[in-house]
Amino acid sequence: MKLGMVICSNDPEIVWNAFRFGNFALREGNEVKVFLMGKGVESESLDTDKFKITEQIQSLVDNGGKIFACGTCLKIRHSEGSNMCPLSTMKDMYEIIKESDKIVTF
Repeated sequence: MKLGMVICSNDPEIVWNAFRFGNFALREGNEVKVFLMGKGVESESLDTDKFKITEQIQSLVDNGGKIFACGTCLKIRHSEGSNMCPLSTMKDMYEIIKESDKIVTF
């Protein structure tokens, strides 16, 4: 199955669980693509003692998952993409939604 995930939250527990779910889906043999939008583009800066989000992000990328970060949302926050979460566009989100069998939002 091709799974598309859209993360719009900057709540550390929600984001951590979203990436945990993505990693689980990869281990089950699915293809996973994540689009970070709105507050979701802050994901890499949300680590806490309880929620090691960057570890989950790195695991997802290391295991073949792909992550895209909304360029406009990053610019609003005076930020830019990273190697793990590259700057992307609405076209990328459209393609993820178009090609996915299921879409999950967080």
